[in-house]
Amino acid sequence: MSKSVSTDDSILVVYKHYQRALAQWPKDILRPDVSFQNAMQRRIDRRTTPSTGHPEASVIANHALTTVPNPVRFDEKAEMEQVNVLYSFLENRYTKKYPLSENLMKPQSNPTYYENLIKELQEAPTRSWFARQVNKWKGFLRMT
Repeated sequence: MSKSVSTDDSILVVYKHYQRALAQWPKDILRPDVSFQNAMQRRIDRRTTPSTGHPEASVIANHALTTVPNPVRFDEKAEMEQVNVLYSFLENRYTKKYPLSENLMKPQSNPTYYENLIKELQEAPTRSWFARQVNKWKGFLRMT
């Protein structure tokens, strides 16, 4: 019985860590309908909710016989490593550990490429329909 309580406690701790990390995750303004938080929440719910079905039960769906996969056992250490990865991205650990050189950010062939890209990405979500169509045609005419 104490093993089950311990497992429940560890699942709760991992779940809270995931929730804290996802609450800090920035929203994607370019694709507001595609949410990393929602995708991760579904994954977390699947991993932390115990399976109610028999692990080797067969199901008939769309006139095809399928087998329900065995539920993955909860591994607290592996889940905490995944939480640590989320926190490392939030804290920009890799950017700090491996900074990009100035030469990489300003290629000789087009020194303003990355600055223009960032400017474009910041302007894109607030651009009107007409401005999007004008940019689309500018790109089309430039390619021909």
